[in-house]
Amino acid sequence: MTPNEYAYVCDFLKRTSGLSLGSEKEYLVTSRLQPLARELGLSGISEIVQRLQTGTEPNLATAVMEAMTTNETSFFRDGIPFEELRNYMLPQLLATRSGYRSLRIWSAACSTGQEPYTLAILLHEMLPDIRSWRIEIVATDIDQTVLQRASAGRYSDRELKRGLPEEYLNRYFVHDGEAYQACESLRSLITWKQLNLLKDFSGLGRFDIVFCRNVLIYFDNEDKIDIARRIHRQLASDGFLMLGAAETVIGLCDDFARDSNCRSAVYTSALAPAFS
Repeated sequence: MTPNEYAYVCDFLKRTSGLSLGSEKEYLVTSRLQPLARELGLSGISEIVQRLQTGTEPNLATAVMEAMTTNETSFFRDGIPFEELRNYMLPQLLATRSGYRSLRIWSAACSTGQEPYTLAILLHEMLPDIRSWRIEIVATDIDQTVLQRASAGRYSDRELKRGLPEEYLNRYFVHDGEAYQACESLRSLITWKQLNLLKDFSGLGRFDIVFCRNVLIYFDNEDKIDIARRIHRQLASDGFLMLGAAETVIGLCDDFARDSNCRSAVYTSALAPAFS
């Protein structure tokens, strides 16, 4: 891959998906696009770039974006954020919404679905009367392929053993051939949508909690600010934004304040009083 080809790929990804690679990620592009070239029967990355430059192959453009999107995930990933969701955020919100019994959570960049299914499990565990609530988990990702996998709710034994307690495996998954199928009680809580965070997402509606973990690190500051401000407009005044451990909006967006009650990267509206 020549410097000009790498520069083109970087510009293409920035324009189409917001992914900001910088000047020293050639190895990442090579490791993701060489296998794609082989899969498509192309000679290599140079031919991918040549075809992208014609602007006449939308399927190839989509394949490149999907290949470059990081899809690393697991059930109950990193542990502590979900402990704080269970012990702090959800108790507060379920109490304040007990009158109208409605709760909406957004799992942005949900990849193959482990995060939204984790959220669904926690809600079932905390709400014995969950059927009397209007619960919706909106799970979005730019990659249609991983969304199709996620919506099917089928996982291998290896995938389930990455973070899922055995008691939850027995309670919420059914062994089906060589995989396990998420039960209908989980799947019915989740709505799956393809979404590019650079595009307008106001149509998703208002949310009580937004999980946008390990996503903003791939954007430059201008796009981080824009996305954070638009998330704030979608968030209830007493809602929570959860970011990844290496992410922050402090210093970028005045709309949010770090929640001092949490060890993980939890943010609330800067205009709303923090729960104590």
